[in-house]
Amino acid sequence: MKIFLDSANLHSIKKYNDMGLIDGITTNPTLLSKEKEDPAALMREIVRIVKGPVSLEVVGTKTEEMVEEAHRLMKYGQNVVVKIPMMPDGLRAIRQLTQEGIPTNMTLVFSANQAILAAKAGAAYVSPFIGRLDDGGQDGTDLIKEIVQIFRNYHFNTEVLVASVRHPLHIIEAGKIGADIVTLPPDILARMIIHPLTDKGLAAFLEDWEKLKKENPNVGI
Repeated sequence: MKIFLDSANLHSIKKYNDMGLIDGITTNPTLLSKEKEDPAALMREIVRIVKGPVSLEVVGTKTEEMVEEAHRLMKYGQNVVVKIPMMPDGLRAIRQLTQEGIPTNMTLVFSANQAILAAKAGAAYVSPFIGRLDDGGQDGTDLIKEIVQIFRNYHFNTEVLVASVRHPLHIIEAGKIGADIVTLPPDILARMIIHPLTDKGLAAFLEDWEKLKKENPNVGI
């Protein structure tokens, strides 16, 4: 399973990219606005730092606007994936961009029907939002199961990119189901690394090592 970081924060992106933990990045206008930096400069730097796919989202709502904006976004780098919202004009934009060889990520997907249409239009990625479904009283993981099964049945090339991740359990469930990718905020990735028993075990090891050194001053590794 590939892990994307859902962030436009350069510090977090550099940190986890240097650790070798992230395979790509997803951004959106909300994430870019939180950074209080020039969006163009920020997107350009993210694309430079990360060698994997970087999803940059359009803000237009008409097909022509989306396609024109997609062409501008692609100038940031060859690893750019254009993020398109799930709507009729978005499906038309994905179809046109796919024919031009531009990879797309259909976002704001909340049903298997929408995912099927995105795959039929040619999207490279489809992003079902499981956290928002959970917030509304639905089980978001059920949607992932449906999409993964359908895509396997018909051998769609579209990858399932699980978005709106709220906690580490979402990642485990997505992995068990067989989703291709999860995209998660930096704080969720940090929680994946840490476990209290790991901290406890390390503290005990170090304490025992200090005792050993006191008893054997010449000990070394």
